[in-house]
Amino acid sequence: MKTEKTYRFMISGGGTGGHIFPALAIANELKSRYPNAEFLFVGAKDRMEMEKVPSAGYAIEGLWISGIQRKLTFNNLLFPLKLMASMLRARKLIQQFKPNVVIGTGGFASGPLLYMAEKAGLPCLIQEQNSFPGITNKWLSKRAKTICVAYKGLERFFPAEKIVLTGNPIRKELLAGIENKVAAKDQLGVKHGRHTVLILGGSLGARRINQLIESRLEFFDDNKVELIWQCGSLYYSDYRRYNSMEHVQVHAFLDNMNVAYAAADIIISRAGASSVSELCVVGKPVVFIPSPNVAEDHQTKNAKAIADEGSALLIKETDLEENFDVEFSNLLGSKQKQEQLSEHIKKLAKPNATQEIVNEIEKLIQTKG
Repeated sequence: MKTEKTYRFMISGGGTGGHIFPALAIANELKSRYPNAEFLFVGAKDRMEMEKVPSAGYAIEGLWISGIQRKLTFNNLLFPLKLMASMLRARKLIQQFKPNVVIGTGGFASGPLLYMAEKAGLPCLIQEQNSFPGITNKWLSKRAKTICVAYKGLERFFPAEKIVLTGNPIRKELLAGIENKVAAKDQLGVKHGRHTVLILGGSLGARRINQLIESRLEFFDDNKVELIWQCGSLYYSDYRRYNSMEHVQVHAFLDNMNVAYAAADIIISRAGASSVSELCVVGKPVVFIPSPNVAEDHQTKNAKAIADEGSALLIKETDLEENFDVEFSNLLGSKQKQEQLSEHIKKLAKPNATQEIVNEIEKLIQTKG
């Protein structure tokens, strides 16, 4: 046990799993170091953090806040009112909870909370998952003491003296995964002597990736490919019939991701920040097909940052019909290219990201006293 003093941590991150998961990972690491610590999460009302955070065992308060739409809507007209109400509510929560440090991992609620925390003289840390920061973290960067990032080159957006390159928190179970490819393939019932390709479109699924895979099932079979296809919960009813094909496994989601990663020879994936960080640690050849439908085109920028290092392939959705077959076939047919991508992406891995972020939080505790 590090200390008998009880520290209090306020954490805000939400809207998507990409913000919530890092927030929870940071809280869990803090809790392991400071078993007596107290935690209060702050989220946006009616967003997924209001369910996910309590299910992980932490208290959460909701702010009446939402993002700004790109067109004129009633919600946009309400935004100034929501922002003022959220700031007043955040100030009250800060006064009641009296945190030692305030941490933001992105999402609507982190803006008002960290703004009011800095106004109250509290040390703040933000964790930016993407290679291109969102509006909230850009706005907060002038006020935060420390900015933990996952990509190089963010001096374009943040004060350079505040930046610490830590990487993104990843799921602990991946670090203790099955490393033996043969055992993993046996566990999943995948045939040996063929290429195993893992398809990841996120927990809900990716419509365009699913359409691509469905249209290429014979192509994959002709190329001796076994598919582990996570099509997502939204699309499972549309694609589960393909489980009848010998070379295809269709899953709504995969509980044993560590086994699936170990079994894969090649991975086709979206490029959300958490997924990219996990795939760097996994170290397999990756073909990124980023979603073009996310704020500020984050996924394309994340994937490009990896591809520009020669560590993955990037194919945009608009180029799939023209480029996928050739690029995938070339990768499949070149053991040298697969090994090169694997070696390069491993060099970008930050398996100790959560611990390094919490090390930075501890520095803020010490400076505050």
